[in-house]
Amino acid sequence: MPRFVNLVVRLRLLLLLLLGLFTIMAILYLAGNVARDLRLLNSASSDNVQWSLSQTEVEFLEFELHLRMFPQDTPDMLNTLRREYDIFFSRIKTLQEASIYEALRAQSDFSDSLQMVGAFLDDTVDIIDAADTELVARLSELQLKSSDAGPAVRRLSNSGLSYFALLSDQRRNNVAVTLSQMAFGVTVLLFAMLLLSLYLSHLNRQSNRRRRDAVEASQRMNIVTSTSLDAVIVTDAGGRILDFNVAAEQIFGYRTAVAIGQDLGALIVPDPYRAGHEAGMQRMREKGEKHVIGKGRIQLEAKHKNGAIFPIELAVQCAQTDEGEIFVAFLRDISARVQAEQELVTARDRALAGEKAKTDFLATMSHEIRTPLNGLLGNLTLLNDTRLTAQQSRYIKNMDTSGKLLMSHVSDVLDITKYDAGKLTLRPAAMNISALLQDIVDNQSSAALAAGTTLEWAWTSPSVDWIRADRDRVQHILMNVIGNAVKFTHQGRITVHVAVSGQADGTPMIEFQVADTGIGIDPDLQSQIFDDFTMGDSSYDRNVGGTGLGLGIARRFVKAFGGEITLESTKGVGSTFSIRFPVEPIAAPGALAAKRKATGQGQSRSILLVEDNKINRIVAREMITLAGHAVTEAHNGREAVDLANAQAFDLIFMDISMPVMDGRNATRAIRLGKGASAQTPIVALTANAMVEEQEAFLHDGMNYVLTKPLSRDDLLHVIALHTDGTGVVRSDPTPPKTAVVAPDLDTLRETLGVDGLNDLLGRFCHEIDEVIATLSNSTPMDPPDVAQMAHSCAGSAATLGTVDLRAAFLAVEMAAKAQEKGKMLKLIADLSDVWGCTRPFLLVHEA
Repeated sequence: MPRFVNLVVRLRLLLLLLLGLFTIMAILYLAGNVARDLRLLNSASSDNVQWSLSQTEVEFLEFELHLRMFPQDTPDMLNTLRREYDIFFSRIKTLQEASIYEALRAQSDFSDSLQMVGAFLDDTVDIIDAADTELVARLSELQLKSSDAGPAVRRLSNSGLSYFALLSDQRRNNVAVTLSQMAFGVTVLLFAMLLLSLYLSHLNRQSNRRRRDAVEASQRMNIVTSTSLDAVIVTDAGGRILDFNVAAEQIFGYRTAVAIGQDLGALIVPDPYRAGHEAGMQRMREKGEKHVIGKGRIQLEAKHKNGAIFPIELAVQCAQTDEGEIFVAFLRDISARVQAEQELVTARDRALAGEKAKTDFLATMSHEIRTPLNGLLGNLTLLNDTRLTAQQSRYIKNMDTSGKLLMSHVSDVLDITKYDAGKLTLRPAAMNISALLQDIVDNQSSAALAAGTTLEWAWTSPSVDWIRADRDRVQHILMNVIGNAVKFTHQGRITVHVAVSGQADGTPMIEFQVADTGIGIDPDLQSQIFDDFTMGDSSYDRNVGGTGLGLGIARRFVKAFGGEITLESTKGVGSTFSIRFPVEPIAAPGALAAKRKATGQGQSRSILLVEDNKINRIVAREMITLAGHAVTEAHNGREAVDLANAQAFDLIFMDISMPVMDGRNATRAIRLGKGASAQTPIVALTANAMVEEQEAFLHDGMNYVLTKPLSRDDLLHVIALHTDGTGVVRSDPTPPKTAVVAPDLDTLRETLGVDGLNDLLGRFCHEIDEVIATLSNSTPMDPPDVAQMAHSCAGSAATLGTVDLRAAFLAVEMAAKAQEKGKMLKLIADLSDVWGCTRPFLLVHEA
C-alpha cells in the first residue's frame, strides 16, 4: 500500500513538471509571434501614411509642372492639367477628412498648412472647372496662386512626415517596453507556479498522513457544531455517553464531565419509561431494529437532574466509526411551546364558551323582552277592539307604535349577532320590487311632506318588477336608507333611482341610488357612517333620534346578498347612497294572495293553549275566543301532555320556556305517546328568534313556529292553515318531524295567492308521482340520468319547504353520482314512504 501511494505521488509530480515545461514553451512561442506581428503591423502602417503624405507633394508638383508647360498642345494639356488638379484635390480632401490623420490635424503646423492649401483649392476650383477659353484666359492667375501655395504644400508634407516619424519611434519604444514587461511577468509567474506545485505536493503528503486520524473527529465535530442550539448527546451502541454539549448541560442540569461515561437511560429517561428504553436498546443490539433512529423529530418526556419531568423533541441519527457505531441525539426543550399551545387551547375554549354564552344571553334576553312585549301589544290589540274615545285611541296607537319600535330594536340587535356569527339565513322568495318601493315611498311621504321635501322614485332602466330575493331584508335596507334621507333633508328633494343591469359574468345586478339634497355628511364621519351606533355629528344628534344601528344592519344585509353599499356626500350639499347586489329576475306570478279570513270566519275549533305566563295566556285566549274557537289552557308542559293524551284537540299552541316540563319535551312526549292528540298539529310559541333554535323546534315534531309578540292575524292565520274546511283535524298516521317547513308554504301563499299555490302544489305532486314511478320501474336507469332527475326534484322540494323529501332526493343524487347502484336502489325504494308522509302536509293550503 505505501509503495502504491509513493508511485502515485511520483507520477503526479512528473505530470506537473511536464505541464510546466509545456506551458513555458507555449508562452515563449506565442510571445515571439506577438512581437513579430506587432513589428510588421507598425511598419506597414507607418509606411502607408508617410507615402500618402509624400505623394501629396508629388501630385502638386505634377500639377505645377503641367501648368508651366501649358502652351504646348493646348487641348490635351488642359485635360491633363485638370486631371492633375483633381488628383491633388482628392489628396488634400483625404488629409482633411480621413480618420487616420485626425491626430495629425491636431498639430498646429500641419493644421495651418492644410488650411492654406485648402484656401488655395477653394480659390482655384472655379478656374479649373471653367470653360477652356476662360481657363486659358486665367492661366496666369492660376500660376500666381499656385506659386503662392507651393511652400504651404511643402510644409504640409514635411510636418506630417516628421510627426509620423516621431510617432513610429515612440510606438516601437512602447512595444519594446511592454514586451519586456510581459516576458518578465511570465517568467516570474512560471517560477511561482513551479514553487506552488512543489508546496502543494508537500501538503498532499502531509494530508495523507493525517487523514485517517482526522476522519472520526471531523464527522463527530461536523454533527455537533451544525446543531449547537439544541442539546447534542453522542452515545455508543451500549448507550454510554461519549459527548455532552453545553446546551445539554443547560437543559438537563448535568455538567459534561459528570455526564460523559454514564448510561443515557439512567441519566435522562424518566423512571416510568426506563424499562421500555432498555428493551428498545436490547432489540437494537440483538436484531438491529431502529424504531426511533432516522425517523425525524418525535415528542417525548425527559428527566431533569432535579427529577422534574418536561417535554422534549428528540431526533436520533447514527454514524459508523473505526470503534463501531455511534448515535447522535438532538434534543430540544419544548416546555414553553407546550405551555403556549395549552394556553391557546384554553383561550379558544374560553372564546367558544363566551360566544355560546353571548348567544344564550341574546336568546334569553329575546325571550325575556318579547314575553312582556307580547302581553303589552296583545292587550293593546284587545283594548283597541273596545269602545274608546278619540283621545284613548290616539294614546293606544302611540303605545302600539312605541312597542313595535322597541321590537324593531330587539330584532336589529339579534340580526347583528346572527350576521357576525355567520348564522344569518336569507329566505329568497318572489317579490315585486316596484310595489315595495312604492309602499316605502308612501310610508315616508308624510314625514317628507312635513319637512317640505319632495320624495319620488323611478326606474332608470327597463323595469324589472318581479325578482327573487329576501323581501324583509330588502325592505329593511331601503327603509333605513330612505328613512335617513327623509330625516336629514328639509325643504329639498329626495330621488330614488333603481336599475337592473347584467354584469360581465351574466349575473343580473340591481342598483338603488338614494340621492338627497340634505345637510350632507362631514368627510371625517363618512368612513364611520356604516359602523354600529354611529349617529352622525352634533347636528344629527340634536334633530333626530335613533340607535345608530340602521346603516350598520343595512350594510350587513347587503353583504349577505353578495353586494355592496357605498356613500358619496358633500357637507351642506347632500348625500347619495348606492346599493348594489345580485338578483334573480323572474316572471310575474299569478294573482296576489287573497286576504286572510276574517275573525270568526270558518268552523269553531278545539284548541289547547299551553303557556306559563299569565298575561300572555290571557291575551292569546282572548284573541282566539273572540274568533269563535274553544280554548283549553295548560300552565306547563306536563299538564299539556296529560290533556293531549286524554282529549283530541284540533290544534295545540305550545310555549317553549316553561317550568316542570318545557315545550320541546312536551311535544316529544305527545308525539311518542298514543294519546288522542298524538297527531294533532303543534305550533310553537316562542320569544326566541334565533333561526337554529326554531329549526330545532321543527325537528322535535312541531309543525310551525310563531314568534312573540303575537298578533291576532297571525294566530287566526295559523289556525286556518293547520285545519281543513270541514272541521276535521288534519292528521297524519306517522307525520315526519320535518316533512314541511310551514313558513315556506306561507310565504308562497302570500305571494301566489290561494289559487296560484293550489296550481303549483298540484303540478308538484303530479311531477313527484311520475318521477317516483319512473325511478321505481323494474328497468333500472343509468346513474347519471337518475342523478339529474333527483337533482331537479330536490330543487323543487326545497322551494316548497319539503325538507325530508329534499333530503331523500339529495341522497339518491349523491349515491348515483358515486356509482353506488345498490345504495341508490335502496334509497329509491324509500322515496315512496317519504313522499307518503310528506304529501298530506301539502293538501291543506287555504289561507
